Amino acid sequence: MTRAEKTAAIEALKETFAESDFFYVTDASDLSVAEVNDFRRLCFEKGIKMKVYKNTLIEKALEAAPEDKNYQPIIDALVGPTAVLFTETANAPARILKEFREKHEKPVLKAAYIEASVYTGDDQIEPLSNLKSKEELLGDVIGLLQSPAKNVISSLQSGGQTLSGLLKALSEREG
Repeated sequence: MTRAEKTAAIEALKETFAESDFFYVTDASDLSVAEVNDFRRLCFEKGIKMKVYKNTLIEKALEAAPEDKNYQPIIDALVGPTAVLFTETANAPARILKEFREKHEKPVLKAAYIEASVYTGDDQIEPLSNLKSKEELLGDVIGLLQSPAKNVISSLQSGGQTLSGLLKALSEREG
């Protein structure tokens, strides 16, 4: 790779990292070609982009980012072969890693970047997979907002039936 190609790759990586609120850094070495293809297929089906880069290129791209991004723990995790998973949904790569690891030993999670928070180590797969996506959180909020209204409506409906029953009983007693 020439110096110009490296510079272009670093610039492209800078843009990708700047546009991504969520990405995971993994080690997928020691997987067979078929296993890597299966993992890539799973990622593709869930809308996750898996790219393999040299650690030095990733490091230079992350070092060029603003300090407030807090990429230093990720830079420290760049040891050995590295694949980066870029996603729109924070928990999707963790769920795929968890699912894939039921049958395979790798890929191992080195670090994950979730909106300025960094999670390092393979033991973080479980908590990351339990994170709720934006859509799941919106569904929960809508369900919570609808719950009181549903309770009021059902109470009014049952109360109306009770009230009409009382009026009918009173009118029969008077009659």
